[in-house]
Amino acid sequence: MVRTLGLTQLTMIGIGAIIGAGIFSLAAAVARDVAGPAVLISFLVAGAASLCAAFAYAEFAGMVPKAGSSYTYCAAVLGEIVGWIVGWDLLLEYTAIVAVVAIGMSGYLGFLLDAVGIHLPTWALGAPGTGPGHRIDLLAIVICLGVAWLLTRGTRTSARVETVLTIVKIAIVLLVIVVGFTKVDAGNLTPFAPFGLGGAFTGAATVFFAVFGYDALSTAAEESVEARRKLPKAMMLSLAISMVLYVLACIVLTGIQHYTELNPSSGISSAFASVGLSGLANVIAIGAVIGIVTVTFSFMMGASRLWYALSRDGLMPAWFGAIHPKRRVPHRATWVIGVVSAVLAGVLPINAVAELTNIGVLLAFMIVSAAVLVLRYRKPDLKRGFRCPGMPVVPVLGMVFSLWLMSFLTWETWVRLGCWLLAGLALYAFYGYRRTRQVMPGGSVDLDTLDDMTDSDEPEPRPAHAPVP
Repeated sequence: MVRTLGLTQLTMIGIGAIIGAGIFSLAAAVARDVAGPAVLISFLVAGAASLCAAFAYAEFAGMVPKAGSSYTYCAAVLGEIVGWIVGWDLLLEYTAIVAVVAIGMSGYLGFLLDAVGIHLPTWALGAPGTGPGHRIDLLAIVICLGVAWLLTRGTRTSARVETVLTIVKIAIVLLVIVVGFTKVDAGNLTPFAPFGLGGAFTGAATVFFAVFGYDALSTAAEESVEARRKLPKAMMLSLAISMVLYVLACIVLTGIQHYTELNPSSGISSAFASVGLSGLANVIAIGAVIGIVTVTFSFMMGASRLWYALSRDGLMPAWFGAIHPKRRVPHRATWVIGVVSAVLAGVLPINAVAELTNIGVLLAFMIVSAAVLVLRYRKPDLKRGFRCPGMPVVPVLGMVFSLWLMSFLTWETWVRLGCWLLAGLALYAFYGYRRTRQVMPGGSVDLDTLDDMTDSDEPEPRPAHAPVP
């Protein structure tokens, strides 16, 4: 792959992954069903947990300029089997996130189509169980496949599109905040926590995926210029900017419309329409569509790069990790993820997919936080582009926060995660374990060579169907 991404583009990819369905769709659904105006606390708690993990990710990103993110970090420190569990876990979670944000975006697209007099048939408006007569979410399927096509055009082209769309999205969110504060009614903010603090904490577990886009950002290490220095900066900048916007947008959302009346599909647009700002509501819907495209882009990119790293290291068939000879992107993995996310988005409701996403990400965060703690004591003198502050308190808090938020998720979500991990362990036992001991080294990270690694280090190219030595 080619190193083309600078600090600005990396930060925009991070913001693009963080700001999206969390503001435009999920905040309204959580406020209406489990938190009320205390959805603000939900985002603050999720943000605090995410910050602890972000410090751990930033330290690893400053040491290991390779694709793979959590998988690569954990494999280097805790061993191949732990790295595989994390990688297999995140492969599902990233794909599920793409589906979640596509579902959220389809609600705003439907809002816009209705505004111009275009009405889709009832069967195409949502997944089964989301409304009478709903059979499939057609718009969400189209979104997933469209983003997959964009990503296969090449990193430079798709990153430019991502940067432009993220700038437009930030402008729309700022417009929502500035105009929205003029329409806030304090009466709508009471009772502030109608479901109690437990509801706010449950909301935090649900919205968590909306505040950790830097994880997907770290998978672009091998396409970043000066990755050791710029990736940690981009992670911190993207999280800080996004959290400020989330807090202000939550106040506006629950302040201009009572939480019991919020529309979970097109929350902000519907709220503005309810106070006589229908024209602005349409503009916001356009911004929501643009904003959610950037989230889909970032996580589908992250999933394809993770799959590339797993295939390069022999844990998955090399066919999936093949790089397009002209565009230099893992095109096969991208299309597989696009199709799978389209199926999930087409047939599952948003809350079910969001909970599945969050439990896997929280598990990965817990393991990464443990890994950075272990590595600090095993190799204290390693060259680090960024050092996690507050050792050992911050990584321990990251682990505690993650486990605590996982406890608020439903037992069905735990069962789904368990089944996925068992399938992954079976695949590792019958394929990955032996295969990684046959392929040539180059994809994996050796702790003893970290000090010698530079941003220019790239894996040795190996054809997708090269014979095993």
